[in-house]
Amino acid sequence: MSVIQITDLNDPQLDIYARLSEGQLLHYYEPDLGIFIAESPKVIQTAFEQGYEPISFLVEDRHIKTQAKDIILQYQDIPVYTASFDVLKQLTGFGFTRGMLCAMRRKPLPALETICDHAKRIVILENVMNPTNVGAIFRSAAALNMDAILLSKGCSDPLYRRSVRVSMGTVFQIPWTFLGDDTWPADGMHRLKELGYKNVAMALTDRSVSIDDEALMSEDKLAIILGTEGDGLCQETIDACDYTVKIPMAHGVDSLNVAAASAVAFWQLAKRK
Repeated sequence: MSVIQITDLNDPQLDIYARLSEGQLLHYYEPDLGIFIAESPKVIQTAFEQGYEPISFLVEDRHIKTQAKDIILQYQDIPVYTASFDVLKQLTGFGFTRGMLCAMRRKPLPALETICDHAKRIVILENVMNPTNVGAIFRSAAALNMDAILLSKGCSDPLYRRSVRVSMGTVFQIPWTFLGDDTWPADGMHRLKELGYKNVAMALTDRSVSIDDEALMSEDKLAIILGTEGDGLCQETIDACDYTVKIPMAHGVDSLNVAAASAVAFWQLAKRK
């Protein structure tokens, strides 16, 4: 294996881990696809299994021959930068999970129609900007039988490091894509209706039905739309939906965080055999 001991924190080869923003990583090879950072051996291995290719590894020295070993041996020609925990924390600004980061190349995103092929329950995220919430929603969607996720342009990128980490690698397992050049909600919702979906707004309004509504539960194909933290869905989206749905609450609580609400919604609305 190609192990390189870090002696210079200003080494340009380490910029992708230490000095470039998520946006700069996204556009790293522009006009070609950019890169992202995955964290922890388990998450990195999940990415490999879904066809993502490594560029380099950054590994705490004590893990080279332990929990990082099997990952590194799969790609012995890929550089492995290493140092002690204190040096790596100084370099990156944080103590990363289980002592390992991996810079990876992005893959082309699939088309909406490809994402929706054979999918009965899909998730739409509208302007969900917090990467922690995006990662948590992906994890719930994968665990609770959602088939795919679509994101509006205003959403945080699912491949930002924090989203990948919080998702526990499920961003690599469940199909997803951005809505692209579609005007949301008008064009995007129209395309979903043409594909046979009933659009479901998760929102509190006077016409909201309970999440266990019989008609809602009987629908063959649902697109479950979740809005940004605090403000929720825009009114235009709510007005254009086939259903507006609420989660019954107790003790005077009016709503849940979007990540928590997503788990409840996915559990109830998933098509279960």
